[in-house]
Amino acid sequence: MRIVTWNCNGALRKKYEFLAAFNADLLVIQECENPAEAAHGGYKEWAKNYLWVGDNKHKGLEIFAKEEIVLEALDWEDAYQGHQVKYFIPCQVDQSFQLLAVWAHYNNSPNFGYIGQLWKYLQLNKQHLKKAVIAGDFNSNAIWDEWDRWWNYSDVEKELKEVGIESLYHKFYDEIQGQESHPTFFMNRKVARAYHIDYVFACQELTKSLLNVEVGKVDEWLRISDHLPLICHFNNLNHKFTAPCLVH
Repeated sequence: MRIVTWNCNGALRKKYEFLAAFNADLLVIQECENPAEAAHGGYKEWAKNYLWVGDNKHKGLEIFAKEEIVLEALDWEDAYQGHQVKYFIPCQVDQSFQLLAVWAHYNNSPNFGYIGQLWKYLQLNKQHLKKAVIAGDFNSNAIWDEWDRWWNYSDVEKELKEVGIESLYHKFYDEIQGQESHPTFFMNRKVARAYHIDYVFACQELTKSLLNVEVGKVDEWLRISDHLPLICHFNNLNHKFTAPCLVH
């Protein structure tokens, strides 16, 4: 099974064919239009099995799956102390594992923009993360941690680690958070302004099935988006687990 996360930087109707080479079972795509309201016939035909959320039909968060995969949307809490966070899609995949799609958005929040949105979401729903993959654009990295802030990227990473969920990129490449050798985002598509802000996290039981982690090539992807895709290849995820993915 292959899981890919990619911020397409809008207009996925013009770019979805580039994803065919991955033969991905699950695609988590940020900044893409809602297929139900798209006028592009080819895009609508391609997007047969999906879940989408967004305030704007032209730019939201989506999970695409192969037709034989069953996606069941989960009703998780999204209002933290009266403030609705966005964008997140929790779902069950083939009654086998949970997938939480993430696009950490500014959300007009003066204090909890971007990674703060994910921190809030975890406070509401961390107890649900039993057999989970978390994939998406976190819009953050440990290099931007602030000493007087309790919801830094490192705080989110620590909370996930406490329930046995870790970054597959860092696991596979044996790299330290904040010292990534493969960036996933290029500010204004400039190679000199490169950062690692896209992630796939998974619980320990799923991590055992990990075969490979790749980041898309700059010369192939930077011309169509300011993000590179992050690809995770697993041996097999379509099985029932005998134990929850928690640290004992």
